[in-house]
Amino acid sequence: MFVDQARIYLKAGDGGKGCESFHREKYSKFPTPDGGDGGKGGDIIVEADSSIQTLLDYRYKQHYISERGGHASSRDKTGKTGKDCVLKVPIGTIIKDDTTGLAVRDLVKAGDSVVVARGGKGGLGNNRGRTPASPETGEERVIHLELKLIADAGLVGFPNAGKSTLICAVSKVRSKIGNYPFTTKQPILGVVQTDDDDFVIADLPGLIEGAHTGKGLGDRFLKHAERTKALVHVIDMAGAEGRDPLEDYRKISEELRQYSHDLTFKKKVVAANKMDLDGAEENLERFRKECPDEIFPVSAVTKQGLDKLIKAIIQILN
Repeated sequence: MFVDQARIYLKAGDGGKGCESFHREKYSKFPTPDGGDGGKGGDIIVEADSSIQTLLDYRYKQHYISERGGHASSRDKTGKTGKDCVLKVPIGTIIKDDTTGLAVRDLVKAGDSVVVARGGKGGLGNNRGRTPASPETGEERVIHLELKLIADAGLVGFPNAGKSTLICAVSKVRSKIGNYPFTTKQPILGVVQTDDDDFVIADLPGLIEGAHTGKGLGDRFLKHAERTKALVHVIDMAGAEGRDPLEDYRKISEELRQYSHDLTFKKKVVAANKMDLDGAEENLERFRKECPDEIFPVSAVTKQGLDKLIKAIIQILN
């Protein structure tokens, strides 16, 4: 199950108590203060891990508390430092403060990490003639995790345009394929391998009119397109379901523009899919006159024209 959003509660460890004690030598007139300091509470750290693909775990467990610092004792013994709590998340996770909505950190590379809640300092003991002080409490906050997949190229288009068939044809991923809309209900990543270059391609669930406003969960899917370096418009050029390919292209372009101007300026190509079906050649001739983008006639089923499409994507990425 692919989950790209989660809201979790965090409580960093409290500091350990300092010690107030005195040591008296056998022939000493005055006792010597020897109370140690309390240990620092554990931090809560969020770290990007390439082996994790979803935020599913944080849907089922939503409370995280790190270890408190150890209490000090006499003879200048300091309490142990509390163990940090490290939360592993997928690459591409954005951390936001749930109260303010402000971004704390965008984890875009494996190993990127950030301390989201700091443990409290330990209390002071009375050694070295100091006045004992109480320990600090650990930070407490609620954060929002949002995953935006990082891919080199993203497939966008209306439902049933053949995006799932296309990603299966150019990569080793096995996406669900069916002759009905919304076969793909979550983004799927595949790796396209050639003799010279490899790149990651994302199959995004089909979009519909009003997607930028959240209709059909479109805004949840469009956010993943923001991370891509290039977009591939997959168009059903045969109009197999009575659709107009040119109108489909215009509507998808408008949904991308309405959602984010950044998507408008991304480099893109058009995969004129289903060229093996009747009517595709006639529609393609009309489509070429109106579409300003580079067009590649392909058939994901017969794999016609896929090599040229892949080379064009690599050229854009390079």
